[in-house]
Amino acid sequence: MGKIRQGNKEQKKQPLLTPKEKKSAKQAEKHATDMAPLLGR
Repeated sequence: MGKIRQGNKEQKKQPLLTPKEKKSAKQAEKHATDMAPLLGR
């Protein structure tokens, strides 16, 4: 049990996305949704 908890702690220490990456990802998603309707036409 203790070993599993340690693994979880390590994952929390190293997030997959840094705050900057999260921001850029959100912006990219917004742009993707904006461009989707245009491509559909």
